[in-house]
Amino acid sequence: MPIHHAVLSLLSHGPSYGYELKGAFETAVGPQWGPLNIGHLYQILDRLSRDGMVVSQRHAQAVKPDRVVYEITEGGRTELGRWLAEASPRSGGFRDDFFLKVTAAARSGDAATVKTVLSQQRTYLMRELRNLDGLRRKAEDPVVALLLSAATRHVEADLSFVDDADRALLRTPGALAAVPAARAPEAGRLAG
Repeated sequence: MPIHHAVLSLLSHGPSYGYELKGAFETAVGPQWGPLNIGHLYQILDRLSRDGMVVSQRHAQAVKPDRVVYEITEGGRTELGRWLAEASPRSGGFRDDFFLKVTAAARSGDAATVKTVLSQQRTYLMRELRNLDGLRRKAEDPVVALLLSAATRHVEADLSFVDDADRALLRTPGALAAVPAARAPEAGRLAG
């Protein structure tokens, strides 16, 4: 995920330090994203500094350790502009844990296993939709509301896939029997 670009965006509004950036990020994207790990944020800031996208300066504090304040560089502004100007490809392709579960269940040849996998996922996704709806109703920031809307659409698409899998594997006569069964690798291939 291009969190480093989000950090550059936050710094484009002025210098800031780690915990302030963490709070600004979490406020900007809302509750759906979840909390930003401060250790991960400092790794990103170190990388941005190493790549010349930000510079840092230590500010002494009377009681606490020195505060490191980060500022975006011209190179960082150029990178932020480049990132904002290009399309965003789907991250991670279509590698998905649930699809692997459907594959394993289908290859087991057991309709009850497929039903269980699909039912559990459908229940989970419906709960996610209710949660997103509640968060969206409370969202005061229109950008956060947009993020929650996007998350809702992703969950709805995942529910559509569960329905597709149900039709393809359980409601189409003979479909599950036509799925090649999983088989163990040949012993010879493992030894050599």
